[in-house]
Amino acid sequence: MLPSASARPRPARTLADRVSVRALALIVAVAAIVSAPGTAWAAADDTGDDARIRWSVSPSDANGPDGRTAAEHTLDPGEGVEDFFAVRNVSDADVTFALTAADGFFTRNGRFDILASGEESVDSGTWITVPEAVSVPAGETVVVPYRLDVPDQAEPGDHAAGITASVLSIGAADDGTSVGVESRVGFRVLTRVTGEITPVAELTAVDGSYGLSWNPFRPGEITVSFEVVNEGNTRLLVGGDAAAGGGVSVFPADGTAEELLPGDERPFTAVIDGVWPLFLVPTTVTVAAESVTMDGASSEVAPVRAGISVWAVPWPQLGVLVGVALVVGAVIGGRLRSRRRLNALLAQAREEGRRSVAGASE
Repeated sequence: MLPSASARPRPARTLADRVSVRALALIVAVAAIVSAPGTAWAAADDTGDDARIRWSVSPSDANGPDGRTAAEHTLDPGEGVEDFFAVRNVSDADVTFALTAADGFFTRNGRFDILASGEESVDSGTWITVPEAVSVPAGETVVVPYRLDVPDQAEPGDHAAGITASVLSIGAADDGTSVGVESRVGFRVLTRVTGEITPVAELTAVDGSYGLSWNPFRPGEITVSFEVVNEGNTRLLVGGDAAAGGGVSVFPADGTAEELLPGDERPFTAVIDGVWPLFLVPTTVTVAAESVTMDGASSEVAPVRAGISVWAVPWPQLGVLVGVALVVGAVIGGRLRSRRRLNALLAQAREEGRRSVAGASE
């Protein structure tokens, strides 16, 4: 049986982070998988011998690219489908590209990626059958068929994978060892297995801190950090807001909801301006999630909220109050001393007057 959504692997590193040093070779994997809807393809980095090679990979029909940015299928357990993708070589030389299908995931910064070449897929990356390689003449496009077969025991929900075409260039490091750079370009393959769909979002690790404005007549700001976890079995678009002291801040900052696959967790930060320090400020984070269907429609999920109290000691205002209290105390003290001196002078004058009257009567 395939692992459940909560048991799916959650790689936390990008391909560029997975570097293994060997005695004779150093393999650095550099991925260029489609990272967002609307991005049809990406070229390799201008590094290594492959800098002269430019290519794209996109979903297609039997005749060529069909305008899709990702391949999305809704299938029953045990059902299969045949599809196509196009590899376009825009270089000046013929190139043979290695073809790979592997499990996909979003990194913690929201970038879509697939497992590195040396890592074993355990989910929908194993459902896809592609040729090992394809040769594409210079300036030409070759359509490649592939097949996706859902196992009989596949769990309902969304399963992400990717298909890439890659080239490997060899160079030499400063110490004389051979260096191989694998540059990959590809697209996302998302499979929704029919059955009970349960979209669930959760908030964890909610924390906050207060930033003072040392101008006592200006409010400060509260910074809230938290993580949103997709605990369901369908992909979610998440966004929301954080509120405190009458102020509100939306996240993500650009207002565009971010996508989370089943099992994904994503850190967010929201900064709420214009919050006065009132010792303890109640702060609320609200996540508004939407479940996305294959046809692009979405349905709202019940909002998730979490509240914390953030310490906000009004040191500048307390300093002003202490200063005002000292000034008022000094003024009052001065008046009291002046009154005591005046009373003493009046008493002295009355005493001298009394003595003068007594002397004259004698």
